[in-house]
Amino acid sequence: MGFVTTKSSLLAFHLGLIAGFISTFYFIGNLRLEGPPHPSAQSPRGFRDPEWIVEKLALFRVAHPHLAGEESSVSDELYDKVRILCWVMTGPKNLEKKARHVKATWSRHCNVVLFMSSVQDENFPTVGLGTKEGRDQLYWKTIRAFQYVHKHHLEQVDWFLKADDDTFVVVDNLRWLLSNYTPDTPIYFGKRFRPFAKQGYMSGGAGYVLSKEALRRFVAGFDSKVCSHTTSVEDLALGQCMEKMGVVAGDSRDTEGRETFHPFVPESHLTEKFSKSFWYWNYCYYPIVEGPQCCSDLAISFHYVNPELMYTLEYLTYHLRAYGYRYRYHPPLPENAAHLQPHPQGVPLERTNTTMLQPAKKM
Repeated sequence: MGFVTTKSSLLAFHLGLIAGFISTFYFIGNLRLEGPPHPSAQSPRGFRDPEWIVEKLALFRVAHPHLAGEESSVSDELYDKVRILCWVMTGPKNLEKKARHVKATWSRHCNVVLFMSSVQDENFPTVGLGTKEGRDQLYWKTIRAFQYVHKHHLEQVDWFLKADDDTFVVVDNLRWLLSNYTPDTPIYFGKRFRPFAKQGYMSGGAGYVLSKEALRRFVAGFDSKVCSHTTSVEDLALGQCMEKMGVVAGDSRDTEGRETFHPFVPESHLTEKFSKSFWYWNYCYYPIVEGPQCCSDLAISFHYVNPELMYTLEYLTYHLRAYGYRYRYHPPLPENAAHLQPHPQGVPLERTNTTMLQPAKKM
């Protein structure tokens, strides 16, 4: 009888142990599920997201996004006067890994956005350029992307920005730079490199922006056979074509001579020491400054930005403020800005085949 009682007690003990283990595992699992989502799965929070208008695979902003209650009259003015089309180089495999985070962050501040891929995707949406994928295809994609925006969007904006799907751009700072120029000037801006072209050329990773006249000349260069696909090195090849077509490589530094376009993440420019044998020293058109003075307070771009950092930079740019301070560097608008004409805010010239794209749900 005692043996049976002992056996029953052991059985009950083991059943209780198993039940306790299962309950604990379930409880811990629920705690993990209820925790905050990974940053790369989130959309920026804190401001009301206006709707997009989708027209023929292009995304148009209905209004200039900014934080509710924040005084933004100057940036709103420039949004109407310095209209920027941002086209983002991407591919089918990068839409979910990279491009959707660009769509959710800095590209919201462009007037028009297009995602350029080898194949069309109407759901994202992307423009299909009919190329293959791979680094050897970068210049073909660039040529066809600029030909596409020239054909379909030339009169809808003033400036045309090319960026990669791992580039972060502060578009409002870019508008300040461009407000000192007119779009009928043959000029382009970016992170200026010096070898292989007399006037230098712009780093592809840091992004570069063409005036309307520069775009016209780039397309005309291929129509007239002055320019051709001579190399797969996209940024150099484009720079050499620009030089042949009389497009000036502009100085994108701020009024204190600090760089605004950057080919690496902020950490690299701010805290790292570049080896003297590093190729960067031989490529930069302007003297390299390491440490906090590397970068303008009105920095425009950084490259090799992963999704987590994409949201962090969006937060640091548009949300974080130190209480009780005025910006130490706040240059006035260039005189030229007063002469630029405003345009209807975020309204495409053609409204056929348009749909409304609602903001992405928070994840």
